[in-house]
Amino acid sequence: MSFQDNQRKAAAYLERFVRDGVKNQIAGEAVDAVSGETFETISPIDLKPLGKVARGKAEDIDRAAKAAKAAFPAWAAMNGDKRKALLNKVADAIVARADEIALVECMDTGQAYRFMSKAALRGAENFRFFADQAPQARDGRALRAPDQLNFTTRTPIGPVGIITPWNTPFMLSTWKIAPALAAGCTVVHKPAELSPLTARLLVEIAEKAGLPNGVWNLVNGLGEEAGKALTEHPAIKAIGFVGESGTGSLIMAQGARTLKRLHFELGGKNPVVVFADADLERAADAAVFMIYSLNGERCTSSSRLLVEESVYDAFTEKVAEKAARIKIGHPLDPDTVIGPLIHPVHLEKVLSYFDIARAEGATIATGGKKADIAGGGCYVEPTLFTGADQSMRISREEIFGPVLTAISFKDEAEALRIANDVDYGLTAYVWTSDVTRALRFTENVEAGMIWVNSENIRHLPAPFGGVKNSGVGRDGGDWSFDFYMETKNVAIATAPHNIPKLGG
Repeated sequence: MSFQDNQRKAAAYLERFVRDGVKNQIAGEAVDAVSGETFETISPIDLKPLGKVARGKAEDIDRAAKAAKAAFPAWAAMNGDKRKALLNKVADAIVARADEIALVECMDTGQAYRFMSKAALRGAENFRFFADQAPQARDGRALRAPDQLNFTTRTPIGPVGIITPWNTPFMLSTWKIAPALAAGCTVVHKPAELSPLTARLLVEIAEKAGLPNGVWNLVNGLGEEAGKALTEHPAIKAIGFVGESGTGSLIMAQGARTLKRLHFELGGKNPVVVFADADLERAADAAVFMIYSLNGERCTSSSRLLVEESVYDAFTEKVAEKAARIKIGHPLDPDTVIGPLIHPVHLEKVLSYFDIARAEGATIATGGKKADIAGGGCYVEPTLFTGADQSMRISREEIFGPVLTAISFKDEAEALRIANDVDYGLTAYVWTSDVTRALRFTENVEAGMIWVNSENIRHLPAPFGGVKNSGVGRDGGDWSFDFYMETKNVAIATAPHNIPKLGG
């Protein structure tokens, strides 16, 4: 599809939001906020408004939580095969509207079409995967003991709150909501205020596919208003959150009074560690892909490049050359790799690290400034810092943009020390031809997920999550059901046994 075709279709899809705004969805109804208040969402491409969004607050969350609570008994009791069929219908409906979802997401987030064109299909895959697990979600284990049989079963925990971020919001919403629904939970979804449009599409798609009213509720709003009310509401039994580590800490405190179960996927400062014996061309391609795709705005990006000193100069030169050739531009252009960052405030944050890098003594090998692209949006050049060390802020703080910091190391021990010397521990990437080194390194690196000789390729049954300030808990496969369900044990005596007699 051409750039012009994408622009024409995107304008048609967005017209409804400009005209009608972005409403909440509670108990099957599209509704304004109780207060009638709205806030404006803008496109990072040209900073023009996309629509007025319902500004939900505590009273809106209360309505949604009560709707989710009322819908919970019937949804939880539904046969797993029926839930499977329904969720597969949702997946089919997502595929049918995949182009609309992709184009709206591009305009709302600034992400390039070449990546977002696949995001809706990935969302459908998430629904299909967890739909297939729904019939077995309640299954447990048989545990035998002398004269006793224990068996376990699982039951859905209840209504849950899902809070999703502004980067790739559609895919991440499906990743959190699909297993909750498959488990038998009902949902109150609070999307990020900076990119609310595809969340509206998603709940509409689900209900048109046959999802009962109240099973999935959507409340837009600000984190300090709607988000806080959701994390504190007594009817909400668990919170799944994807976002910044600082926000995760606030949610943990807010949920403490009601003893909520929490799952956090938080920030990262992820290392890609390149040893001299690696396939350097493939390693360079993977490093470039993992930091400069999706505008660098993803938690699993490889934002620290650790390179063995004997190949450091040649390798960083190779990365800089590749980065300099990346096309920056309008996200609807099929040739664009890097579009605008999400918002002017985030752009200023990312740009501020260029001055920090210079002040700390690092070299800007490529990029290092705002990109001059028609429309005046939030564009920044793909950037590589070289000559850095682990003491610098650019090596320790999450920048969350197309910005890579390269550090040299002498040997495996130093590489491991540098890799672990951050507050985060989401992912790590290791490049080496020495399999025993790979096993040693992955055993000792502090990260929840490690890829060896590969970029991030997700396997849906595998666990996803981090350590340290990068998260609490795991998603994926059966790990998702462990979060959204309670495990119950039943012990049955299979033979008479002596019972202690008191007072007899």
